[in-house]
Amino acid sequence: MSPMRTEAETEGKLYRSISEVSEMLDVKPHVLRYWETQFGMLRPKKNRAGNRMYRPEELRTLQRIKELLYERRFTIAGARRKLLDEQKQPGDGPVQAEVGFADADRKAALTEIKAELKTILAKLTRDTEPRGAGARTAKK
Repeated sequence: MSPMRTEAETEGKLYRSISEVSEMLDVKPHVLRYWETQFGMLRPKKNRAGNRMYRPEELRTLQRIKELLYERRFTIAGARRKLLDEQKQPGDGPVQAEVGFADADRKAALTEIKAELKTILAKLTRDTEPRGAGARTAKK
């Protein structure tokens, strides 16, 4: 009955301190701080005193990291890659759609941008030329 209570407690609280999380995961606080440096997706909020406060989603991520490192014997780099791959897979929450141009639209947009940049460059070089310099080069 204890595991069910722990899960309910985990979901019930919005924020947990590093000591609570450390105790729940059975790892030392310095290990959690190290994991923060190695896994970019771990960014716990800090309270006014500067203490880390972990949200339930960060707790789930930490549990997954511990599983990968301790049970499945991944290296830090391997666990990081695995977590990033899992985040990219659709079906686990909101999917970020990639917005792109069709090939024809992309070429047209690039051509338009290129033409605009050439116009801007021409205006800039005209504005920076000393007065009368254009007339002298034209006579040569």
